[in-house]
Amino acid sequence: MNKKFLFAIIGLVVAAVIAVMAYLIFSLKQSNEQNQQMLELAEMDKLEMQNEYENFARQYNEMKTQINNDSLIAQLEREQQRTQELLEELRRTKSNDAAEIARLKKELATMRKVLKSFVAEIDSLNRLNTQLNAENADLRQQQVVQQQQISELNTEKASLTDKVAIASVLDATGLSIQAKNKKGKEAKKVADVKKFQVSFNIARNVTAAAGMRTIYVRILKPTGEVAGSSGTFAYQNTQLEYTARRDIEYNGEETPVTVYWDVAEMLMAGRYRVDIFADGNNIGSGSINFEK
Repeated sequence: MNKKFLFAIIGLVVAAVIAVMAYLIFSLKQSNEQNQQMLELAEMDKLEMQNEYENFARQYNEMKTQINNDSLIAQLEREQQRTQELLEELRRTKSNDAAEIARLKKELATMRKVLKSFVAEIDSLNRLNTQLNAENADLRQQQVVQQQQISELNTEKASLTDKVAIASVLDATGLSIQAKNKKGKEAKKVADVKKFQVSFNIARNVTAAAGMRTIYVRILKPTGEVAGSSGTFAYQNTQLEYTARRDIEYNGEETPVTVYWDVAEMLMAGRYRVDIFADGNNIGSGSINFEK
C-alpha cells in the first residue's frame, strides 16, 4: 500500500470523526435550546394557571358579598378555600414537573366549571329577588288600587239607568253592621269585639235568574288590609280577598241575609269598611267605627 493511499484513508477517517463530533455538538446544543424553550413555556403556563387560580379566589370573595344566603355562602367559602389550597400547591410545584402541572391543570378545568355554575346560580337568585321585590311592591299597591276600583265602579253603577241596574245587578238594601262581644251583646270598644254580624236584604228583582248565589263579605281594616282573609273571588278581571261568605237560594223575591265573622285576630280602633259582593258585582257598602 503506497503512502498516498494510506494518507487518503486517514484523511477520510479524520474527516468522518470531525463530522460526527460536529453533528453531536450541534444536536446537543439544539437539544439544550429546545429544553430551555420547553422550560420557558412550562413556566409561562404555570404563571397563567396561577393567575387564573388567583382570579377564581377573588371572584368567590366578590360573590359572597352579592348574596344573603347562608348555605350558598358556606359553599362559596369551601370552594374559595379549595382554590387557595390548589394555588399554594401550584406555587410549590416546579415548572419541569410535568405530571404535577398536568394534574393541577385538570383541577383548574374542574374549578372553572364549578365557578361557572355558581355564577349562573347567583345570577338566577338575583333575578328572582328582583322579581319578588317588584311583586311585593305591586301587592302593597294592589289594595289601594282595588279600593279605588271599587269606588269608581260604584260611581259608574250609580250613573246607570234604573232599568239596566235592575236587569243586571242584585242590590243589597238595609245594610246593618254590628259588632258583638263574647256574650253576644253589642261591643262599643274594639278590644271587646268577638264577632261581626252583617245583615241586609237582597232586593226583589224579577229579571234576575233564580238559583243559588254565593254572597261575599269583604271587611277592610283602617289600614286598608282585608280582615280575616278566607280566600278570594273573581271581580272585574282580578281576584279579591274576602272575609266571610254564605250561599243562599234566591228566587227573585226580597231575601234576608245575615253573614257572621268570628274575630280571631287583634283589631285596632278606627273605621272598618264593609262591602257586599254577589255575581261579580259590589251590591252594597257600609262602615262601622270602633273606639279604643
